[in-house]
Amino acid sequence: MKLSPRLIRRVSATAAAVAAAVLIPAVALAAPGRAARPAAPGCGQAQLQAWIGLPASAAAGTVYYQLEISNISARTCTLLGFPGVSAVDGNGTQLGSPAQRDHSYPVRLLTLARGATAHVELGIGTAENYPVPACHPVAASGLRVFAPGDFRSETIPFPDFHACRTAGPKLLIVSPVLAGTGIPHFSH
Repeated sequence: MKLSPRLIRRVSATAAAVAAAVLIPAVALAAPGRAARPAAPGCGQAQLQAWIGLPASAAAGTVYYQLEISNISARTCTLLGFPGVSAVDGNGTQLGSPAQRDHSYPVRLLTLARGATAHVELGIGTAENYPVPACHPVAASGLRVFAPGDFRSETIPFPDFHACRTAGPKLLIVSPVLAGTGIPHFSH
């Protein structure tokens, strides 16, 4: 069987296209430099323990605390974004509105090694500053904390503030998760 010059050119062009499709990705993968390591999996609430860093600071009707979030698991994990935070009563029932987000801080992916701690700036407004029909201040027993992107929560005892009985004024405000502890001279 004799191949025509036209058929030879078509087969050669097809073979060249296939070779390029195979070689170009292989050359790109073999390029010098460090390969990017995949990020560690996200931290779930079961891997974390939240706690309040003291002392607090106050300004203009709001008390600010460091809500510390420690990785208590045996593996590295990541946090990205804002935790969910709300006040609760002694029965674990939510009081008032959940925390609003403070967007004045940049959102960054944080990698938490085993035993490492990150923090969140947590502001708690004074419930007594709001008229009774809007707030109905009651004593809170703690804070319900959700890790960013998780639907499971942890309740931490914290009876040092008042919250609104029902949804209304946004008394709580949280930053995104920030690197390191928020407590000077504390390392964990």
